[in-house]
Amino acid sequence: MTEPAEPTPAPTPRADPFPVTVIGEALIDLVPHGDPGGFRAQPGGSPFNVAIGLARLGHRTSLMARLADNAFGRILRAHATAEGIDLTCAPHAPEPTTLAVVSMDADAQASYDFYFNGTADWQWTAAEAALVPADTAILHFGSLASWTPPGDEHIHAAVREMRQRGRTLISYDPNVRPVLLRDPARAREAVERGVGAAHLVKASREDVEWLYPAADIEQVGARWLELGALLVVITDGPHGAHTFQADAARMSRPGRKAAVADTVGAGDAFTSALLGALLRHGLHTPELLARSSPAVLAAAVDDAILVSALTCERVGADPPIALPRPDVSAGAPLAETDLRFSDQPPG
Repeated sequence: MTEPAEPTPAPTPRADPFPVTVIGEALIDLVPHGDPGGFRAQPGGSPFNVAIGLARLGHRTSLMARLADNAFGRILRAHATAEGIDLTCAPHAPEPTTLAVVSMDADAQASYDFYFNGTADWQWTAAEAALVPADTAILHFGSLASWTPPGDEHIHAAVREMRQRGRTLISYDPNVRPVLLRDPARAREAVERGVGAAHLVKASREDVEWLYPAADIEQVGARWLELGALLVVITDGPHGAHTFQADAARMSRPGRKAAVADTVGAGDAFTSALLGALLRHGLHTPELLARSSPAVLAAAVDDAILVSALTCERVGADPPIALPRPDVSAGAPLAETDLRFSDQPPG
């Protein structure tokens, strides 16, 4: 039996002069729930999760996702609205919602079976994809929609246009799914197209090891910098994350211990917290990111590791909400006491 998840209350909005836009898929995760064969319908999709995470951290966020006019699409729209996300540029799609059936292994690692043929997320038109808000400070894209035809061409055209303007920081997460990409050689071509359009690239060690089986992460980081990225961040599960910049040594940040409930949405929580930290540190343009100091980047990655670890302690993609911090500077590192979850009272 499938039952819908309840939307969470919207976090307190924050006056944010640097809005973020996320473009990509918004799908339904069918997560095991209750008796064997029972599932809970949970809003998901990497871009959708990143938008939720950003909004919960207090950032003005727009989501560009093709949301179906069906029961699942209405669940997605209701959740995003409840989180305070701007859906002005999220088309009402006539196609059905994409479904991902989630399985957990003994270590609470998630895997997915997708039902996506002819669904809403891949049918972007040029007109729909071109509606990126003009005041966008950071544009994040990636995941299935960035490499699934026919809509991927229109998403990349919009991203390339924003990069050429030179004012918007472009973020990319390939969010590799081998069950869909199948062939690493063809997948590398698709992913490197996204890398070449981005200033910031975040991926997991699992992603890069599948894409580049004969290379180590240092070689992959160097390759992606050559393609045009300014900063590459490779997450490493409980071991933390590694950053790569041109003319700088690799930097590694340690992981945090977590009582893992599951890993659903952990990488997306990392991405949203990393982007949020860059915004709080004022690194909202390509030029500013290129000139960022190792100390500031270390602090930003540490924030992302904290938020990701806390998300792993929750069932499903349920990132934390930022509490007001009136007595500290915007760039101060996050502490666990600065965060709460949707089922916890503020303060």
